[in-house]
Amino acid sequence: MRSSDRNSGGNRNPRGGGGGDRSRDADRRGGTGGRGGAAGRGDGRSGEGRSGDGRPGSGDARRGEAPRRGDGPAPRPKGKPRPEERRYDVGSTGQSGANKPGGMPRTKPGSTKPTGNRGRGPAPARPRELEAQIEERNRERHSKPKIRTPKTFPGAEQEGERLQKVLARAGMGSRRACEELIEQHRVEVNGRIVTEQGLRVDVDHDEVKVDGLTVATQSYLFFALNKPAGVVSTMEDPDGRQCLGDYVTNRETRLFHVGRLDTETEGLILLTNHGELAHRLTHPRYGVQKTYLAAIQGPLPRDLGKQLKSGIELEDGWARADHFRVVQNTGKNYLVEVTLHEGRKHIVRRMLAEAGFPVDKLVRTSFGPIPLGDQKSGWLRRLTNTEVGMLMHEVEL
Repeated sequence: MRSSDRNSGGNRNPRGGGGGDRSRDADRRGGTGGRGGAAGRGDGRSGEGRSGDGRPGSGDARRGEAPRRGDGPAPRPKGKPRPEERRYDVGSTGQSGANKPGGMPRTKPGSTKPTGNRGRGPAPARPRELEAQIEERNRERHSKPKIRTPKTFPGAEQEGERLQKVLARAGMGSRRACEELIEQHRVEVNGRIVTEQGLRVDVDHDEVKVDGLTVATQSYLFFALNKPAGVVSTMEDPDGRQCLGDYVTNRETRLFHVGRLDTETEGLILLTNHGELAHRLTHPRYGVQKTYLAAIQGPLPRDLGKQLKSGIELEDGWARADHFRVVQNTGKNYLVEVTLHEGRKHIVRRMLAEAGFPVDKLVRTSFGPIPLGDQKSGWLRRLTNTEVGMLMHEVEL
């Protein structure tokens, strides 16, 4: 065999043999005999060692014997160590992190086999105070900044509602349209024209006007009803007759009528829950005019209008008309229009009857600035914000 021929001849290299003797002496003293002695343990398995001067030598050559069959495989060529003899050292110490003193073997995710931690020791546990500080710092870094809303005007607190929101709820249009009204300087609060956006108002105490007309900022309701003949001008009737309350039974807010109309008189009557407005509309001081159409029989004298404007004496005092005109004439049938600001009971019927012309049919066609128009008999409609503003302007609200 080649290995036998190569290793035969005994101690061919005297320097290598000297290294083997030196390593045996070291083994007797309890040492390792150097790196060469440790690598070549003399059992014939590795087949490679180092002499005292660091050069490789054969374990069999140290003993001066040829390897026998069964003692082990032949030595591998230089530079090609066995897989199990390969070293995976990290750093300059020649020890892996898993084999270092105090090192902790690492395991791959999903694997129970420990692996080296590349020379790093276990991470020291951080104190609880440091963990709390880090967590607090992260919260401050990722938390949203506090938004400080500017005050709408000096000395004002964030109370009330924004003006454009109040106007939009009152039916003046969308919020954008209400902002345009403010930009056009058409809105005033408590007598001062608003020139900036975002003004907050108190709907219970502040007076808001658009184009000089007061806006109902609270939850007030205003309705116009074309009352048919035979309906009693009350919200409830103990005798079971049809009344005004029958037309607003589905309303949660309690409403009341503004003024009265005779049972046989038709036409416009207002319903609301605004007590002050209702009071002023019926008070003689404010002189809100009401217009009626009366059907009478002729012929009519030319001075009938003059008589009504000059005043007619009734059992409860004088009554005067503000305006009179003939609307239609068909034979003896006349349709006349009478306008007056008084609100006494049966005032129009009594005046025309005192002048000698009893009324066959009477219809109220307007109440202040609110006309009846083409509203059908028995129909209820909600007043627009413009109409409410005109009513309030009429009675100085």
